[in-house]
Amino acid sequence: MRNLWIFISKYNAFFLFLIFEVASLIIYVKNNSFQRAEFLNSANQVTGSIYAKVDQLCGYLSLKEVNDSLARENAHLRNTLKSAFYADTLTKHKVEDTVYKQQYEYIIARVINNSVNHSNNYLTINKGTKQGIIKGMGVICNKGIVGKVVFVSDHFALVQSLLHKDSQFSAMLANNKEIGSIGWSDDMDPHKGILKDVSNNAQPKLGEWVVTSGYSLFPEGVPIGKISSLHTKGGGYALNMEVTLSVDFSKLEYVNVVDNKFSKEQEALESQQKKDE
Repeated sequence: MRNLWIFISKYNAFFLFLIFEVASLIIYVKNNSFQRAEFLNSANQVTGSIYAKVDQLCGYLSLKEVNDSLARENAHLRNTLKSAFYADTLTKHKVEDTVYKQQYEYIIARVINNSVNHSNNYLTINKGTKQGIIKGMGVICNKGIVGKVVFVSDHFALVQSLLHKDSQFSAMLANNKEIGSIGWSDDMDPHKGILKDVSNNAQPKLGEWVVTSGYSLFPEGVPIGKISSLHTKGGGYALNMEVTLSVDFSKLEYVNVVDNKFSKEQEALESQQKKDE
């Protein structure tokens, strides 16, 4: 306190000048309408600019919460899409009853580690067995397919990316439904895939969409990419097509893990067939 008084007494002339200056400015503005209007206008611009900067900062700090909210909303919408259901029909000469039962559910996860520049690329997500993730589940995002779960712990899962030399998923041409398989391109370009073993009768077109067939981990119709180049596979019995992938794997933030409710039933049935062969 003593030091404060010493400081004030030492600079008392400056403080008196400052007080008189502010008082005279207030009196001048208060008694002149033009100057008062100009002052208020300038003050509004300054405060408005400050409020805008504060709002931008608050918006930036709340981006994670907004992204989480959008990811939850996207997963909810996916769970209500027709492609997430299958038709359970009872037929007796004609269809008497049709009930749609949910086949696919989507679990939101955030990508916490990712690679795109190796020959075998993986990404780590922040959901595991505690949240219902199991090995073999498909993974998608709002742009298209991402990969499949290969390892799981209680709270994390490792996803084998489509950008992996061993990744192959059932796919089809969106227009004529011709089936093939999609994998990563041989030149390891993170933006390109190869659609293989499509029938020679398919007559694909440049720019045509390639989507999931529904025969593997994903529901039918999930985007994969667009055909960017056509060439015939050696032997001439099938076609290979270069596909520009719809997902930018370097910018992945949120994904949806696909829980196929009937996968175990299908696997059990198909394993019986393999035993009979």
